[in-house]
Amino acid sequence: METPTAPTPESLPDPVAALELLSGDAQTFLAKVWASRTHVHHTDSDGLEQLTALLTLDDVDRLLTGTAIRTPAVRIAKDGSVLPASSYTRPATLAGQPLTGLLDPRKVFDLFDGGATVVLQGLHRYWEPLGALVADLELALGHPCQANAYLTPPGSQGFAVHEDSHDVFVFQTHGSKVWEVHDRAADGEPQTVVLEPGVSMYLPTGTPHAARTQDTASLHVTIGINQLTWRHVLERALAGALDTAGAQHVPAGYLDDPGLLADGLAERLGSLAAVLRGLDPAAVADAEVRRFLTGRTLWHRGGLRDRVAVHELGDGSELRRRPGHPCVLVPDGERLRVLLGDRELTMPARLAAPLERMRAAASFRPADLAGDLDEQSRLVVCRRLVREGLLEVVG
Repeated sequence: METPTAPTPESLPDPVAALELLSGDAQTFLAKVWASRTHVHHTDSDGLEQLTALLTLDDVDRLLTGTAIRTPAVRIAKDGSVLPASSYTRPATLAGQPLTGLLDPRKVFDLFDGGATVVLQGLHRYWEPLGALVADLELALGHPCQANAYLTPPGSQGFAVHEDSHDVFVFQTHGSKVWEVHDRAADGEPQTVVLEPGVSMYLPTGTPHAARTQDTASLHVTIGINQLTWRHVLERALAGALDTAGAQHVPAGYLDDPGLLADGLAERLGSLAAVLRGLDPAAVADAEVRRFLTGRTLWHRGGLRDRVAVHELGDGSELRRRPGHPCVLVPDGERLRVLLGDRELTMPARLAAPLERMRAAASFRPADLAGDLDEQSRLVVCRRLVREGLLEVVG
């Protein structure tokens, strides 16, 4: 059997639109900005419209007042401290069972009027526009991301100068906010950055910053990048090697005779070194790609409709790949590993050509695969990929 190889960049989807929107130039960002310095980007009119539409003030109003949103999806901070949930939630019941942490909009708005900042947490999990942005950004960076939003009243500051333990993109969708940024890559006084709709900013890990509103209420989104580090990769690569050391007890009596420990340690370090020399970097890289592209949380909007429609799927039905869903094909001997973002499929290698056609096409019909598969086979494959969430039925 062939050793699986890591997919090449050409085999990945083209998700750079999200990174282009936030940074202005994806290639320049990756080559010169990433993990090194602060970057501020002013979008054009199209970018402004795209950014502000991701989460509007009306959207936040609806989330707070028209849904059963609960903690910890919302927290509230004032004067640099997080307020107890009891100050803005209320008890309720659902089907006779207690429902805890339910937001009380009146309490939330009273706290907001009093200068508190409302924080919507993990929006990528329940607000589809930001979920789609995060999904694309994750694929462009290869790092897990999350989305929070901060609604701050006029003349207020949610948190004092602080550092985040991860990189962030921030962008304004309503009002404006003045940021004090201490860029470690620049000498001199703190930088003042005014974020207003259409402006985004990137801050590397550990960049001290604080933000304050002026005359208007502010709504901004923070995309947190929970970066994958070389240590993470090496720890996973070494985990298997450490298993070779065995689980035997160290010798008793080593406190009086440290040589007992040193001799055993020398033997095991030698064995470990031999295992490390035998590690294949390409195989380790393949494992990292596979881990990332099978462990994401993806949106399946329209999945129920598709499960109903798939029974009527015919040769002329129009299909397309679901937005934000990767499809990476990795040859593995007579099989083909298909990495879908949140799972992995194993399919016959002979399906590589039709799967590549599906992966690359903006939309297609099963009949378009006639050169690769007979009618029954192509319908079976298409129906399965609809059920797996990779494809959606158009119309």
